[in-house]
Amino acid sequence: MKLKVVILSLSVFAYTGFTAQNIQNNPGSNHGNRFEQLGTILPTPNIYRTASGAPGHGYWQNRADYNISAFLDEDKRNLKGSETVTYYNNSPDELDYIWLQLDENEHSSIRNAGYDASSVIRPSTTDQQLKVSELPVKDNGYGVSLEKVTDASGNPLKYTVNKTMMRIDLPKVLKKGEKFVFKVDWNYNISNRMKMGGRGGYENFPEDGNDLYTMAQWYPRMCVYSDFQGWQNHQFTGRGEFALVFGDFKVSMNVPADHIVGGTGECKNYDQVLTSDQLSRYKKAENAAEPIEIVTLDEAKKAEKNHSKQRKTWVFEAKDVRDFAWTSSRKFVWDGMRVTIPENNNKVMAMSFYPKESYGLYRKFSTKAVAHTIKTYSEFTIPYPYPVAQSVEASNGMEYPMICFNFGRTEKDGTYSEGTKNGMIGVIIHEVGHNFFPMIINSDERQWAWMDEGLNTFTEYLTEEKWDNKFPSKRGPAWTIVDYMKLPKDQLEPIMSNSENIVQYGPNAYSKPATGLNILRETIMGRELFDKAFKTYAKRWAFKHPEPADLFRTMEDASGEDLDWFWRGWFYGTDPVDIAIDKVTVAVPNLDTDPKAAAEVKYQVEKPLVNNFEDLSKIRNREDKNIKFYVDGDKDAQDFYYRYDRGQEKVDNNKEYTIKTEAGVPLDAKDKEKFRNITGYQIDFVNKGGLVMPIILEFTFEDGSKLYDKSAAQIWRLNEQKVSKTYYFDKKVKSIQLDPMRETADIDTTNNLWTSTGSGAQTSKFQLFKQKQEAGSVRGGSTGKVNPMQAAGKS
Repeated sequence: MKLKVVILSLSVFAYTGFTAQNIQNNPGSNHGNRFEQLGTILPTPNIYRTASGAPGHGYWQNRADYNISAFLDEDKRNLKGSETVTYYNNSPDELDYIWLQLDENEHSSIRNAGYDASSVIRPSTTDQQLKVSELPVKDNGYGVSLEKVTDASGNPLKYTVNKTMMRIDLPKVLKKGEKFVFKVDWNYNISNRMKMGGRGGYENFPEDGNDLYTMAQWYPRMCVYSDFQGWQNHQFTGRGEFALVFGDFKVSMNVPADHIVGGTGECKNYDQVLTSDQLSRYKKAENAAEPIEIVTLDEAKKAEKNHSKQRKTWVFEAKDVRDFAWTSSRKFVWDGMRVTIPENNNKVMAMSFYPKESYGLYRKFSTKAVAHTIKTYSEFTIPYPYPVAQSVEASNGMEYPMICFNFGRTEKDGTYSEGTKNGMIGVIIHEVGHNFFPMIINSDERQWAWMDEGLNTFTEYLTEEKWDNKFPSKRGPAWTIVDYMKLPKDQLEPIMSNSENIVQYGPNAYSKPATGLNILRETIMGRELFDKAFKTYAKRWAFKHPEPADLFRTMEDASGEDLDWFWRGWFYGTDPVDIAIDKVTVAVPNLDTDPKAAAEVKYQVEKPLVNNFEDLSKIRNREDKNIKFYVDGDKDAQDFYYRYDRGQEKVDNNKEYTIKTEAGVPLDAKDKEKFRNITGYQIDFVNKGGLVMPIILEFTFEDGSKLYDKSAAQIWRLNEQKVSKTYYFDKKVKSIQLDPMRETADIDTTNNLWTSTGSGAQTSKFQLFKQKQEAGSVRGGSTGKVNPMQAAGKS
């Protein structure tokens, strides 16, 4: 069964990528490919997911509630846990088994799923890298140790562990609308994430001998069972992140008494774990407009020196979240402030936890960056619905519901570089922003990294721009993706690629989708249309499981824009943008040519317009005596041409007639003066890169003035390789610049400029006259020629 599932998923993925990139509607032609509809490339709409991109009337998703107790043994650096999980089957299917994720097995030398990755000898190699590559493989003591797996009554359940996945066989079929309650006890040795990598673990501070714990992927978590994939049980290799179900959490964390704990959701027993002074400061922070230190720097420094042997239990609760993460350390300074979300009047506690090593940066910026992020994301997506948003300085970047781990430390003297400051603010915005993508708009990260990283990076860019107009954003502006788009094809994949199959992970999953959305917003759709459509997507799929087609369809449905050409090129392809000015033809009017200079054209009267070749249908219809032709039975319909077609009217078809053609009405003196300074510019463009984009031009005139013009991408619809556009001005053009603001990600700007003094800049002339209504210009009217009826003297 497992083998079949894997083969099916690979086949579907291969078909999707191949279809979008390589199958052309009109191969070998210069048109009819890039503007064709996506059609069968997208999954067929159904009762779960509609053609508009909205959830269908039959949409469903399963759910899991957790009640967890955790014990952090700091001396052994071990986590011991016990959970009761209530799993709800809302699907129409009957389930014989369920799947859980044991992500901590990524650190196990014998159970990890990333061992098959390619590796090389590096000039500088760490002892940890040696251990990973040692043969025979020995158990390094890391990974999940399952102590007990039972049903609610304590009866053992059959289970199988496949690396980072665990299958539990159910004692009876779980039917639609039913729930199953089970318990798991486990423990694992916490890894040093600074050496072994990963998103969770501990960081040790040798100077004071303390650890800072970031507890992530720390409990057995339910896999997603969905309408579009069934069980998402692809292995966790450390790259492709997570697919998770929503649920309610109640979590108790037993830690050393001098530790400060932050976690997903709200702490329900601050009165038991904080000192009276800390509790008083927390209550002030609940209504503060500026961050207030709840645990002060002095208190944190004091706690570092004494390792308490006492213990405290912190209790957190969270509703409608897809995950739970927490942090624990005696090193923490903790500050907080109240933030009100205007769109829903939600009162949120924005908080930060950080060691003294980060104090000079985090005390000044972190909590304010948290507040700015949830307010700005609420403006562009949906109102932030949770009661808490937290930033933890942990020398890395990773996100979870209501809590995230970030970096940003000062030098030992308290100073910091501008790059460190901006990097810290950027990562806080990014990781806090993940509360929206994917924590609320809950996409499948394991399959589509770009659906959370790309959309979040785009919204991060909008948020950075509103933080500081001079903020040096690294992802979002079109020009920042150019170096990636220039890479050889063997280093590129379409955005629509599985997370595990991407060579250039950062540019592909983060930068390119973020840039694409920014191009849509600023250049293709405009801010108003884009923002409404993007908010519609967020609203439709909040607290649900969207797929790529749901985004693509919603953006079109909510804006009235046909964007299939853009999804096809930017998301399903790897071609870059390289539009060049190939040639500019300059022409001025010849005002002295007399358009009355008529040309004589000789012609003959038209022969009968019956088909020269009698087709099979005509012959058979004539032979079929049951068929009566209308005009044969209606004498009034038998006009001159009825007889002419049958050779019954005599017309000399060899006689030549002459007609004079006139170009138009000549210009008078006033017209000549009006058009004397007109110059025409025919600009020929060539699409060298393959990816179509709007043509954006800046004209600079000899008097120093400028004019901007934009032609939509549809200008390429009938010829995807070459197009021309003509402009007439009453002043001379000095230069023409293509994509002057670098907003289309054009990879070669050297072919984007034309100057009037450049080589090949020559001027020709064209005849100019007043338009007149020519004979025959009215559809179905007179042609000005002698017709057969006139030649025969009939009327």
